[in-house]
Amino acid sequence: MNRPIIEVENLHKTYVVGDIKVHALRGVNLTINKGDFVAIMGASGSGKTTLMNLLGCMDVPSMGSYRLDNVDIQSMDENSLADIRNQKIGFVFQQFFLLSRTTALDNTELPLLYRKDLKKNQRKEMSLKALEIVQMSDRLDHHPNQLSGGQQQRVAIARAIVNNPVILFADEPTGNLDTRTSLEVMSCFQQLHKNGITVILVTHEPDIARYTNRIITFRDGKIKSDVINNEKNNAADDLKNLPVDDETAD
Repeated sequence: MNRPIIEVENLHKTYVVGDIKVHALRGVNLTINKGDFVAIMGASGSGKTTLMNLLGCMDVPSMGSYRLDNVDIQSMDENSLADIRNQKIGFVFQQFFLLSRTTALDNTELPLLYRKDLKKNQRKEMSLKALEIVQMSDRLDHHPNQLSGGQQQRVAIARAIVNNPVILFADEPTGNLDTRTSLEVMSCFQQLHKNGITVILVTHEPDIARYTNRIITFRDGKIKSDVINNEKNNAADDLKNLPVDDETAD
């Protein structure tokens, strides 16, 4: 049985806006095991993005406990949290956040520049491996403006996994992409999951959530449902079967 990699108990997050308290999370209890592929869904304001920010160590809870890979997060200072984000977590966002004047290879290498234990040749080797995993080895010297949206997102995924994180967070990673490109990106995530990476994906699209193994739905800062997806779709197969009329030049 896989061990828990995320353990959350009675998690609350309250924001104060003037004289008003906004309760973004209201007592969330959640366990995610190593190797899970989870979609977190919910309407705008439901708490799903707040949860991702907390799980990704970009924010701290107002109350409750959070353990990541058996580490007690709320006991850490900002420097320790930064180390956790760099060493254990990979992030993929709706916006690609690639440096425009930097090649795919150099964009992928960026997180490794904070690693004092790595030499230049080691950083390059790790970056090449990450780009190979996302099938971008033939675009090493291309700049973002020379890449399609799907290719840019795959470079962003390579950058997120280059440090061999224990968990990969993706926040609306297909939000700006057409159908064909979204399937390419989800196929990439499914392959990463198959390779053993734990993936947590925030999306408002049911069609995207169906490619994950587990779907958690939020409403009003609480978990409304948490179900195993026994009818998971295969993105690579759907990509092959996509009608020609649905193809978009990218």
